[in-house]
Amino acid sequence: VQLQASGGGLVQAGGSLRLSCAASGRTFSSYAAGWFRQAPGKEREFVAALSRSGWTTDYADSVKDRFTISRDNIKNTVYLQMNSLKPEDAAVYYCSADARRISRSDSWDYWGQGTQVTVSS
Repeated sequence: VQLQASGGGLVQAGGSLRLSCAASGRTFSSYAAGWFRQAPGKEREFVAALSRSGWTTDYADSVKDRFTISRDNIKNTVYLQMNSLKPEDAAVYYCSADARRISRSDSWDYWGQGTQVTVSS
């Protein structure tokens, strides 16, 4: 499966952005989906994940109650709605897919290219 992330940009602190991750080649609903991010000088870190069934989600503590991961099976796309953005949320965001399960480690099967999120204070 090929993944294409989009939706990044510049936003003021407190604002919102919605990232999209469109899948091609396979049906995205057959995969668990995840979002990770990497800020300059830092390691890539887990942000959110959604199970294949859509019944299970997982969020990093730093984004819980502000970010929401969701899936549109008709559009074959996974979203990350980001609200109440903070300067520390600025990073390159990557979407991922795995045929088996969600995980907070970065050992996912497939990765999209990153999309830059910049948050001004």
